[in-house]
Amino acid sequence: MASDSKPSVPLTLPVLPLDDEVVLPGMVVPLDLSDNDVRAAVEAAQAAARPGAGKPRVLLVPRVDGTYAGTGVLGTVEQVGRLSDGDPGALIRGLGRVRIGAGTTGPGAALWVEGSTVEETLPEPLPGQVTDLIKEYKALATSWLKKRGAWQVVDRVQQIDGVGALADNSGYSPFLTVEQKVALLETADPVARLKLATAQLREHLAEQDVAETIAKDVQEGVDKQQREFLLRRQLEAVRKELRDLNGEAEGDESDDYRARVEAADLPEKVREAALKEVEKLERSSDQSPEGSWIRTWLDTILELPWNERTEDRYDIRGARAVLDAEHAGLDDVKERITEYLAVRKRRAERGLGVVGGRRGGAVLALVGPPGVGKTSLGESVAHAMGREFVRVALGGVRDEAEIRGHRRTYVGALPGRIVRAIKEAGSMNPVVLLDEIDKVGSDFRGDPAAALLEVLDPAQNHTFRDHYLEVELDLSDVVFLATANVLEAIPEALLDRMELVRLDGYTEDEKVVIARDHLLPRQLERAGLEPGEVVLEDASLRRLAGEYTREAGVRTLERAISRLLRKVAAQHELGDRELPLTVGPDDLRELIGRPHHVPESAQDPAERRTAVPGVATGLAVTGAGGDVLFVEASLADPETGAAGLTLTGQLGDVMKESAQIALSFLRSHGAELELPVTGLKDRGVHIHFPAGAVPKDGPSAGVTMTTALASLLSGRLVRTDVAMTGEVSLTGRVLPIGGVKQKLLAAHRAGITTVVIPKRNEADLDDVPAEILEKLEVHPVTDVRQVLEIALAPAAVPVGVAA
Repeated sequence: MASDSKPSVPLTLPVLPLDDEVVLPGMVVPLDLSDNDVRAAVEAAQAAARPGAGKPRVLLVPRVDGTYAGTGVLGTVEQVGRLSDGDPGALIRGLGRVRIGAGTTGPGAALWVEGSTVEETLPEPLPGQVTDLIKEYKALATSWLKKRGAWQVVDRVQQIDGVGALADNSGYSPFLTVEQKVALLETADPVARLKLATAQLREHLAEQDVAETIAKDVQEGVDKQQREFLLRRQLEAVRKELRDLNGEAEGDESDDYRARVEAADLPEKVREAALKEVEKLERSSDQSPEGSWIRTWLDTILELPWNERTEDRYDIRGARAVLDAEHAGLDDVKERITEYLAVRKRRAERGLGVVGGRRGGAVLALVGPPGVGKTSLGESVAHAMGREFVRVALGGVRDEAEIRGHRRTYVGALPGRIVRAIKEAGSMNPVVLLDEIDKVGSDFRGDPAAALLEVLDPAQNHTFRDHYLEVELDLSDVVFLATANVLEAIPEALLDRMELVRLDGYTEDEKVVIARDHLLPRQLERAGLEPGEVVLEDASLRRLAGEYTREAGVRTLERAISRLLRKVAAQHELGDRELPLTVGPDDLRELIGRPHHVPESAQDPAERRTAVPGVATGLAVTGAGGDVLFVEASLADPETGAAGLTLTGQLGDVMKESAQIALSFLRSHGAELELPVTGLKDRGVHIHFPAGAVPKDGPSAGVTMTTALASLLSGRLVRTDVAMTGEVSLTGRVLPIGGVKQKLLAAHRAGITTVVIPKRNEADLDDVPAEILEKLEVHPVTDVRQVLEIALAPAAVPVGVAA
């Protein structure tokens, strides 16, 4: 905003320099006359003053680092006398700004200059912006003065009306630097000067608020520390009084830990590490967070059973009897545990218990479908060996620190699950069951499966080092049992460190024994029934296992028994049935409804899936054990023009390639097999695997797809009682596959009587229970032609008609 100015008045004045100080118009300041420059200027002004012309006048000019400012202040010498300290002084009042011109001469030793004054005026009334600026400045100045307790000055500031005078009043502010005051002095426009003064005051208040906040926080922290210190001293005094009252010896917490470490039966290196931590605890203050970390670490070290071991039960016959009593079947696992105990007994008798710092632990991987007793087997193994049992659930674990522990510097740090399992067991040689090891995941926090590599390596785990403990822990005497449903989900490096034991499922006879001896007594107790009140005949249990459930394990069978017993108990309470009760096979439908799994062989011939050409029965292995898999094939009408091969049923790449191989083999050997394959070039072939929502992959369905296509082309039905498995090559060779035992068990459950397997898998029949082999007619074959001879029924219609 422009201001109206009056004409300048020329002046000739002596210069009074101000070193590192600035005087603004309106200010009254005392100056020390002992300064030569000040005394010369005052004396020159007094000498030049004419009688009756007013008080002597000087020009107050700031001098910063020897340089004079371009603008000074006209000042009058109000009084000359003594200052409060007794030195001579002068009281000078600033009147207005003077623009400094050229130097001149005058009386006295002072420097004389010429100058001109400028009188600023503002329009009346003042614009709204200027009025708001005045209000803001007065509000900020009032706030700052009130904080300093200068209440009298508040009234004086509120009474100032002039814009320029209000801005010049900030010259009294002690927080302004010389540079800031010079900027105010050289700003001629009163409005701009007030804006500058307002900005400077606002900035100072903001800095002051921050400083006050910091000071308050610091003071609160100091008060808290003082209060905590006083409380701790009071607590120590109370403890001392209690010790004196109870006659206890005086000692602090660190002395207690030192005594506990020295009294504990710790390995030498562990003792040295623990004593070092006790020394750190003694040096740290009560307020140090490190003290709590050290105490927690020492508690963990002292709670671990470093030299505690249970004696193994070397009664080999008794251990095998315990395993047989608690689990039916599972001979592979029982034999492996028996072998382990026998070898360990002989090593102990010959003084070979510890060789190279390592003991004779074991790492077994129990792989099999759900419900076959993998988890419960771990407890039975511990029972048979006379050891403690700990179960570590690994399903869904995604953090590497869950296995190896956290670093001690983290808040809430804990040792890993392996160390916690040893601590929970209370001995250094428990049976640790790593449950669901195939369900371990990995993410940005690391790979827990990789952390298990050292734990499950018999050559390394005698020096296992947990991140939290940071001392060596001997795991070589621990028996690790890992359970998994899917072998492919276990990393290869981890699987290589374990001894694989497969649990492929139970036969129907084994299920009956398990249900009679284990499941039924347990469910009778849970249903609140006495052992003799409900009796299930073996035939009833067999039907439950064969027609009401179809699984590798016995979990669904136990649920079926539980449901049956609940129904009987409820009917007895309602008065509809008397106890005791014997349940026969014909009573099952009335109690728990119709069967859910009827074998194909038990169905009407016209309703079977293989009642039409182009459908064959295959065998597969899934995460739930072995299963029966049907393959359907069809030919498109030549008029549709849909040539080529179509595959459906959510198949993987390997299975798609098997279908291509099967079709190529039939095309190249159609004449030899007496199949009308000449029309395949113009007709589309569609192969479908039912249960399309389930992903399927693998090479073992090759012979099944070849048989389905041959049945479709020849018009000959595939025998209902025949199932097959095997990989096929382009030349018609039947190649070996895996999971023979699981597939034969599944074929038996489904009512199949004839099974075709690759000749090179004939050795795998040794793993199949003898009672299953007696009920199955197994044909080992080397060529697809043999498969077709066995699986295809005699032609009911001429070949040409079928095509």
